[in-house]
Amino acid sequence: MYAFISGKLVEKNPAFVVIDANGIGYMIHISLNTFSAIGNLQEVKLYTHLAVREDAHVLYGFHSQREKELFLQLITVSGVGANTARMILSSLSTDEAIEAIATGKSNILQSVKGIGTKTAQRIVIDLRDKVGKSDGFAEKSSISYNTIKEEALSGLLVLGFNKVAAEKMLEKIFQSNPAITVEKLIKEALKVL
Repeated sequence: MYAFISGKLVEKNPAFVVIDANGIGYMIHISLNTFSAIGNLQEVKLYTHLAVREDAHVLYGFHSQREKELFLQLITVSGVGANTARMILSSLSTDEAIEAIATGKSNILQSVKGIGTKTAQRIVIDLRDKVGKSDGFAEKSSISYNTIKEEALSGLLVLGFNKVAAEKMLEKIFQSNPAITVEKLIKEALKVL
């Protein structure tokens, strides 16, 4: 229902934030990784998921689209609810969780509070192929997650460039100049592609 919510950060703690979006305060539950990513920002944009339960409608927020995608995958697993998925995303970074699932390392998932052997194995079995091959995870993980690179890649894809070639070129340019802006990154890539 809500793709994202952006606005002024009114309240922030490790479990949730309150964002004032045009006079409406949205209480959004977050992971510790999102809490860290927000830092001291005054204005924030969180990708959201609305969980509708019998007793409540709960908004979950994520700093990155990848974190949201992984959350949505996790809650499809039998026995993994929204709070358990949030606990996984609080204990492991998105990349660590994806790698643990893709490589079948259920012991890493078991290190998360509340995740037993059977649940960890079920997560690996249900999601291994999805996080290992899906467009949302595998291709993005070949280029380390970074907002600047993601925006530049999106721009190049709109212009009709091949995704794999564009990712490789962006990674190469970004490694030589990590402080580059999105605009300059696209311009440099256009010179080579």
